[in-house]
Amino acid sequence: MPVMNDEVPGPDDFDANRPRGEFDNITPEDFVRGSGHHNPPGWLGPADIDRARRQLPIAYVEIVPVRTDDLGRVNRVGSLLRVGDDGAIERTLITGRVLFHESLREAIARNIAKDLGDIALPVLPSGLQPFTVAEFFPTPGVSEFYDPRQHAIALCYVVPIAGDCKPQDETLDVEWVDPRSEDLDRFVAQMPNGHGRLVRLALAWAGV
Repeated sequence: MPVMNDEVPGPDDFDANRPRGEFDNITPEDFVRGSGHHNPPGWLGPADIDRARRQLPIAYVEIVPVRTDDLGRVNRVGSLLRVGDDGAIERTLITGRVLFHESLREAIARNIAKDLGDIALPVLPSGLQPFTVAEFFPTPGVSEFYDPRQHAIALCYVVPIAGDCKPQDETLDVEWVDPRSEDLDRFVAQMPNGHGRLVRLALAWAGV
């Protein structure tokens, strides 16, 4: 754990060499976005996160974006089109790590904005109970969910999107499909590594 205020670290504490009071002027937003020209204490750089991925399960949120009608019933389910590591176009969901000192609600909102833009207007859930928890393993066949980079534990949410989507970051486009149409099977079949299974679970949870 990071050393907070006047807590006295033990000799084996990973940050035992940090001076006391280092966190005194750090706010929760600093831990998520960084402060000034330097990352805040506890922030992991690329080499550190790669090492963590080789040694620890990583907490994620996975979001199934939907459109709803005036009665709150799901009438469209969305997916993202991205360029995969192999250069091929892939269909996937909104997903991302939960950062240090970031609440689950903040992680959901940040990852939606990262992929869909600031005017997507997500309707965040009033409760934080996920519709399922998906365990992604770096070894194929261990579970129906696979991630070659890491062992990830993903809390999965259905989130209605009320605004306009402007693809951001690595997202090329956002496509929507009627969950009651025959196109859903093709849509789901194009989502590898268990993401299609999550769409099925999400729709069943939403009563579709």
